[in-house]
Amino acid sequence: MLTILGFVMIATFLVLIMMKKMSPIAALVLIPALFCVFVGKGAHLGDYVLEGVGNLAPTAAMLMFAIVYFGVMIDVGLFDPIVRGILRFCKADPVRIVVGTALLAAIVSLDGDGSTTFMITVSAMYPLYKRLKMSLVVMTGVAATANGVMNTLPWGGPTARAATALKVDAADIFVPMIPALAMGLVAVFLLSYALGLRERKRLGTLSLDEVLEKETADETVLVGAGGADGRTPSLTKKTTGGAGSGTDAEAASAGGADADEDDGFQGLDPNRSTLRPKLYWFNAGLTVVLLTAMIMEWLPIPVLFLLGAALALTVNFPHMPDQKARIGAHAENVLNVTGMVFAAAVFTGVLQGTGMVDNMAKWLVDAIPEGMGPQMGLVTGLLSLPLTYFMSNDGFYFGVLPVLAEAGQAHGVSTLEIARASIAGQALHMSSPLVPAVYVLVGMAKVEFGDHTKFTVKWAVLTSLVVLGSGILFGII
Repeated sequence: MLTILGFVMIATFLVLIMMKKMSPIAALVLIPALFCVFVGKGAHLGDYVLEGVGNLAPTAAMLMFAIVYFGVMIDVGLFDPIVRGILRFCKADPVRIVVGTALLAAIVSLDGDGSTTFMITVSAMYPLYKRLKMSLVVMTGVAATANGVMNTLPWGGPTARAATALKVDAADIFVPMIPALAMGLVAVFLLSYALGLRERKRLGTLSLDEVLEKETADETVLVGAGGADGRTPSLTKKTTGGAGSGTDAEAASAGGADADEDDGFQGLDPNRSTLRPKLYWFNAGLTVVLLTAMIMEWLPIPVLFLLGAALALTVNFPHMPDQKARIGAHAENVLNVTGMVFAAAVFTGVLQGTGMVDNMAKWLVDAIPEGMGPQMGLVTGLLSLPLTYFMSNDGFYFGVLPVLAEAGQAHGVSTLEIARASIAGQALHMSSPLVPAVYVLVGMAKVEFGDHTKFTVKWAVLTSLVVLGSGILFGII
């Protein structure tokens, strides 16, 4: 009974948010609360929620201070050179812009943190997508899928969890998987190219002069951050070259903005008052040290971002009114993201507390035909797609993976093969409603979570299957 209710609860949540019948926050709270009553454990709802909140509180704190930190870094101009470089590469070509999105997301993902990746990627690319009226779900889908492939780095989380759960070396899991993961990245870039071609066909071919005509005399640094007064200034020049003539439904719904309304190309003057050119190398060094400390695990990530945000604010904006203005400028993003995380705590708390997750996992494992025993590598890889989407990584790697590994050993399949197969589904996992970082992505991109889900899932599944298939083909799994 719990198994059925668990699947029904997840399906109800996904259907309601994709049909936009409920907001993600409301759905994450009300649906699990209702199902908790259905299973007869309504009296324990408070305990489940508090346990879920306790588990996710460090993540919420990390996101809160990470948003403030990177928001300040954007304000002071740390990423302006990167953005200018991307602009020079992308120009006004949708193909280059989408491929550039995948490339930027993959590079920034080397730090192992999805939230950081999405904040930097969206900050750099959002203005281009808005100016050319490109589909914002293309940006979020490509960024999430690229980050999902890179999330398999040993310091990214899943590989370390698999190594811990199965008591093997993380390097023995990751290093042999590099060729398969490389094929996954190739798939992401090919997907980006194909989606870019589709956007180019829909929008027409534009030149940079056409897009930025009358603005080239006053060079603008394209970054999505708050202005000195906490508001984002708008550039209202309409895009030429047929950019507004597309009929693609995805473009119409992307980002929750009217595709025909130029609601302001978010940009900031290169002479904005928040710039701190004299402190550029201090800010660059601080960011490098912060990311290094995160990778080396010198301190817990929430503590690192808390210290980093406090130091960045103090050094760059020593006057209290300026600090308050910077915090206020990024308060909306902070509230949206952390609110979503705490709402997700209700969902995960009920799933775990009522035993739905355990029952669903046991049912899936028991459903594996006896004849598939020698193919447990393939089975594990296939199961990693839905299970890491509907469950947290902790739940899958510490709850389900040991059972799959034991079943594999009984049929002569090594523990390492099972561990390698288990990371194949990460491209899909990064768009799961249970991943806090995805709310950073859709929140900053102003994309409805349901739109992102409908667009991204199919491409993320395809990418995960490429990784799994390559692993089998190369004899890794």
